Amino acid sequence: MPPIDRLPELQGISREHHDGLLLCWKIRVGTAKGVAPSRIRRYCRQFLKVNLKPHFDLEENVLFPILGYDHPDVRRAMAEHRRLQRLINGRSDVVVALSLIEEELEAHIRFEERRLFDRIQKVATADQLAEVGKAHAESHQPTVSGRPEDVFWE
Repeated sequence: MPPIDRLPELQGISREHHDGLLLCWKIRVGTAKGVAPSRIRRYCRQFLKVNLKPHFDLEENVLFPILGYDHPDVRRAMAEHRRLQRLINGRSDVVVALSLIEEELEAHIRFEERRLFDRIQKVATADQLAEVGKAHAESHQPTVSGRPEDVFWE
């Protein structure tokens, strides 16, 4: 597929999708290497807390209102956000959950990038786009962690 032409105000949020796709890749590699599923799930839970939850909140509170919460694509995206959070935080079989997280997160990101974001950028006003850019900049301040990242995929 050719690269998607994204408006500058949406590029930061769109770049975060790359991090989500990397999580899917890390799950696949870790699973193939025989890494303990509980270790991968622990990493996914940290990723949800630090990366996905703030990303979902920004989309739901600033980006999705541009189309409206009643829009079918917005309703779908929000339902998928809830589903992904339940999969990551749930107590179901960890092997099954990791497989579903990997598959569903990738499909969700592809949906947002190829369909939802295209629709949003077609109807968004300059003021709405400026608000998205501002909200993204404010919500993504650098953080310092005292713990090294678990690089189970290496």
